Amino acid sequence: MDPETPLIPYSSFIEISPFSGNEMSHLKLSKTEKEQIVSTNHHAPRSVLGFHEIARSNKDKVWVIRVMEPDAVRVSLFWEKQQVEDAVSLKQIHAGGLFEIILEPLSALIPYRLVLDYAGGGQVIRHDPFYFSPQLTEFDTHLFSQGNHHQIYRKLGAHPVNLEGIAGTLFAVWAPNAKRVSVVGSFNQWDGRKHPMQSHVNVGIWELFIPDVAEGDMYKYEIKTHTNDILLKADPYGFSMEERPKTSSMVVNLEGFEWQDEQWIEQRASQNVLEQAINIYEVHLGSWRRSPQENDRFLSYRETVETLIPYVKEMGYTHIELLPISEHPLDASWGYQVTGYFAPSARYGSPQDFMYFVNRCHQEGIGVILDWVPGHFPKDEFGLANFDGTCLYEHMDDRLGEHKEWGTLTFNYGRHEIRNFLIANALFWFDFYHIDGIRVDAVASMLYLDYNRKEGEWLPNRYGGNEHIEAIDFLRQLNETLFQYYPGILSIAEESTAWPGVSHPTYTGGLGFNLKWNMGWMNDTLRYIALDPVYRKYDHHLCSFSLVYAFSENYVLPISHDEVVHGKRALLDKMPGDYWQKRANFRIYLAYQMAHPGKKLLFMGSEFGQWQEWRESKSLDWHLLESEDHQRLRGFCKNLNWFYRNHPALFTDDFKDSGFQWIDLHNSEQSILSFMRKDRSEQAEKPVIFIFNFTPVPRDHYLLGVPESGRYLKILDSDLPEFDGSGYNQQEEIWSDPVPWHGQPCQASINLPPLAVVALQWFSDK
Repeated sequence: MDPETPLIPYSSFIEISPFSGNEMSHLKLSKTEKEQIVSTNHHAPRSVLGFHEIARSNKDKVWVIRVMEPDAVRVSLFWEKQQVEDAVSLKQIHAGGLFEIILEPLSALIPYRLVLDYAGGGQVIRHDPFYFSPQLTEFDTHLFSQGNHHQIYRKLGAHPVNLEGIAGTLFAVWAPNAKRVSVVGSFNQWDGRKHPMQSHVNVGIWELFIPDVAEGDMYKYEIKTHTNDILLKADPYGFSMEERPKTSSMVVNLEGFEWQDEQWIEQRASQNVLEQAINIYEVHLGSWRRSPQENDRFLSYRETVETLIPYVKEMGYTHIELLPISEHPLDASWGYQVTGYFAPSARYGSPQDFMYFVNRCHQEGIGVILDWVPGHFPKDEFGLANFDGTCLYEHMDDRLGEHKEWGTLTFNYGRHEIRNFLIANALFWFDFYHIDGIRVDAVASMLYLDYNRKEGEWLPNRYGGNEHIEAIDFLRQLNETLFQYYPGILSIAEESTAWPGVSHPTYTGGLGFNLKWNMGWMNDTLRYIALDPVYRKYDHHLCSFSLVYAFSENYVLPISHDEVVHGKRALLDKMPGDYWQKRANFRIYLAYQMAHPGKKLLFMGSEFGQWQEWRESKSLDWHLLESEDHQRLRGFCKNLNWFYRNHPALFTDDFKDSGFQWIDLHNSEQSILSFMRKDRSEQAEKPVIFIFNFTPVPRDHYLLGVPESGRYLKILDSDLPEFDGSGYNQQEEIWSDPVPWHGQPCQASINLPPLAVVALQWFSDK
């Protein structure tokens, strides 16, 4: 519409009269419609309220405008570019606050404003939300109902937009079983009568554009159920929320951030991520560091940029994995009870602040992985539970829909719209926040219908089994969709059972993840390293068994937050022996993780020897670094991280047995393990040979089989004095002889330090 179109003078349009009987009946609302509007029980208020052009019997047209304002004593309107003094009054046609005016058409339709006068002299001037037509298309609603609207977050939720030159916010929410849905907020005194939404009946989406509602305004949806209960719900697709304990959604504009990571994104898409070094630093933002000078408050996303990113970069980690940062009301849940799936937690700042954090990570060469929770959600009244008065997001049957041990509900993966919600949510974080991967929490609880359930507390699938067929289909669809849009990203399963093919492609029958946490390795090796060394020979298999299945999946070796809480003790404190032996065991254990096939993950604080278990309510014990012992532990971790990154043999063939070869796995009596890691790339380096002595007894002149004769250099020694070791081994280079040993063509003699690892690499034959 041309904004310069001249307006007809107000004197030329007045309420039309008289009408013939047929014309009047065509224009008049029925008593039922009036009552439905006034009682806010009309599922399509836009069909009654706002602007309408209606044909008379002579084929002429008239304009009808109706307004519902329950507390107004007078309603009038004036057109854009006119003065409020020229406003014309509407006629009240129902005592409940329904007003109407019938006008001759103008030469062109343009928005108008309402003047609302209240008892006591108050007056509000605003645009009429019901002037504007619904914006969702049939194609949008069709894709959503099929579960395939991959960017539904650009349609549902609250979006600041400009319609016909009028700024406001477009709201849309899925609530198919609601009797009525209204947008409520400070802009309408939280009164559900003032902004009832229009229903797209066939798909259950409710929509309304509200002029003048702007970024920063708080809102919720008031839902009237079919039992006439009133529910007040946060927006499932809301992009920002108030900081707990408040629970309102917030209008926010996610557009306009100036990203500076194009090179990172292009490189990510072009590389084979499985052949790259991946060493993840797992972080809980609320407890990594706090500000003790300011009542121990959280650091913001932007403050964390100045502390966490330089630290991670210096230490040599490749990725930061954040425990869930989607909005959640309970700190003690660590983020795993999500109420705002599309909202980064306001604890640490705004959505743009989090964009800034990710952007800076990429500029410094660090990837960002988010912990993502599609397996369950909490029962908070303002959240997804019983959303429209029915079990909409969850199963109706508790035997399918509840995790009693967690006090949470499970998603109904059989509904197209629920799968759409979750898949779009995962895509959303890659789209708007440029993240590099997701770690999917509690996959085992999704795969098995009887997960942590007793007999009689679960329902078998249609074939009588315990496999959750709908959840399996969802996970496959999730991964196929993610990699279709974002090649080069990570999709990591935290899956604790022997489910086959978790990290295999879906076309081979797998679930489609490209990495899986190796919980078996974690449990076995932590049990082993906690043993007194004198008993380790009896459980030698705990260190070697993982190589039986190491190449059946693409594994991440995690030493995660779950292993340093709830009485399990901090990593350093798990180690046996006196203080020196604890530190030596700590070093050899982390070195074993780094040498073993698989990508790596370590929880924050472990790298410098945190003594206390992790507490989400407290900062890490950074004061420990005032001690030289803890400085040396961190120094060893830093050295180990860069050692890993500088040796492609440790990561290019993580998932092929060609990248690993045992030298000796049978020396249980002395608790010694030795093996090679190999690089099969075009510019391959020589194999890296590791020898682990898991006892405090030095082994002089230990014979080791090696693949070539000549000179080997010692490239790693966890017992060096700079790492607080004894410095027992003084061999900077070792010569091998062409005498077969350990199944290798040559042998070398090495002095093994106590509770330590030594790594060798062939240098020359002279």
